[in-house]
Amino acid sequence: MEQIAVLLMAYGTPNALDDVEAYYTDIRGGRKPSPENLKELIARYERIGGRTPLLDITRAQARALQAQLGDGCRVYIGMKHWHPYIAQAVDEIAREGLRRVVAIALAPHYSKFSIDGYIQRVRDAVQKSNAALDVTFVESWNDHPLFLQAVAKNLERTRKEFGAANWEDIEVIFSAHSLPERIVQSNDPYPQELRETCEGVAALVGLKQWRFAYQSASHTGEKWLGPDILDTLEEIAAEKPRRVLIAPIGFVADHLEVLYDIDVECAERARELGLELRRIASPNATPEFIAALAAIVRDHSLR
Repeated sequence: MEQIAVLLMAYGTPNALDDVEAYYTDIRGGRKPSPENLKELIARYERIGGRTPLLDITRAQARALQAQLGDGCRVYIGMKHWHPYIAQAVDEIAREGLRRVVAIALAPHYSKFSIDGYIQRVRDAVQKSNAALDVTFVESWNDHPLFLQAVAKNLERTRKEFGAANWEDIEVIFSAHSLPERIVQSNDPYPQELRETCEGVAALVGLKQWRFAYQSASHTGEKWLGPDILDTLEEIAAEKPRRVLIAPIGFVADHLEVLYDIDVECAERARELGLELRRIASPNATPEFIAALAAIVRDHSLR
């Protein structure tokens, strides 16, 4: 039986503070950031210890997924904006003689603005390598039952950490990375896929009322999707100070948007507003999440 290559793709993260400028430049398509913007980003990494564990987590996810899938598949990792780059993973797949590839970005929700960037990098690398690779792209998996169950389990665990028997006294905010508002004009499915995930998770835990907010918008001079999560915290505090649970359903691993934007920035704002704030654990390499990834890969490798 032909062995299948599974390419797990993540955004990437600098390994140390000295790498931040080059990493930021890569994100900006080769344009160096301004000294002010670079200083701000470095300060964020300093607040969380100088680096994120994203690469370590992605490697752990790959190892666990390999164990789940067995000898019929071989799992590789590639990063969009840092080492090991997607192109390096494609070259390794070609060198090792595999021909069928299932490529999946570790981001559940499709947007042309984001996921297409991963797909194009794979296509460019395949063309450059001259390898006869047959690539199947997993474009989204926002409503996969096992993914929803993995998030729901973490949501329930955090409710219990509050000491609450039900959801009545907890305000739940689902969140995801904001994107430029112009995506709406092209009927991009991103907002709808996010809503589907929220509704699916809420149904599993019996959550009747919840909010959704975007986070981590970039300062590019154009309008980004809202409402912003910091504004949502202020709205909750104005209504009635209470316990708030953030579920960042757009992210599946701990990295800057989780460890700084939520655990530092949102936490500080919540304290100022008199809110008791908790965040659900990221899926990372938990057995429930790996089972979801394995099922998604199997669904696409049999096509």
